Amino acid sequence: MNDQYAELEWRDETLPVSKRFDDPYFSIHDGLAETQHVFLMGNGLPERFRDGFQIAELGFGTGLSMLTALLAWQQSGQTGKLRFTSFEAYPMKADDMARALAAFPAAAAIAVPFLTQWADGKTKIETADLIADIRVGDARTTVAQWNTQADAWFLDGFAPAKNPELWEAGLLADVAAHTAPNGTLATYTAAGFVRRSLADVGFVVERIPGFGRKRHMTIAKLDALP
Repeated sequence: MNDQYAELEWRDETLPVSKRFDDPYFSIHDGLAETQHVFLMGNGLPERFRDGFQIAELGFGTGLSMLTALLAWQQSGQTGKLRFTSFEAYPMKADDMARALAAFPAAAAIAVPFLTQWADGKTKIETADLIADIRVGDARTTVAQWNTQADAWFLDGFAPAKNPELWEAGLLADVAAHTAPNGTLATYTAAGFVRRSLADVGFVVERIPGFGRKRHMTIAKLDALP
């Protein structure tokens, strides 16, 4: 695993904040509900789930988005396995993840099988109902090297103003190239340049109401027409 772990400070002993990007990883008050609204609802999940459904994500962070998807998978009665691939330049250590996830008991309750293997240095992790592949490194390189297409993308990097590298047009073009026909994506940001870049690479983009105090977010579907 990359030696460049996330550098954190903790607000109120519970909320991790990236020192590198000066941005919190989630909302301490409603992070799980926000993740459900943005990434699940935004991608039409869990209704689209099927065995082997492939989610891809920019920015693994605490693992909350993966665990939120896995909770939905379990609660919807799916059989088989959910596939989840995430691209993360600065991974958290397992004990930091566990500390962060303690704020969300439902997610923390199903995190142990993943965290146990993560603590052992594994980045390809398989549990009873999950195949997780955390690709450590600069997403501007690692996404292009991926040989799979996602059914749904979670664009979960820090805010564009804080971490512009994850929102560059070239990387979003790689996202499109690694999206299955009629695949979708969702992100909390509604920045105009992000929506324009997504449209430029073939996504049909829509701005919809965001979660809580955030007025808008972005969803998109890959235009499968020639």
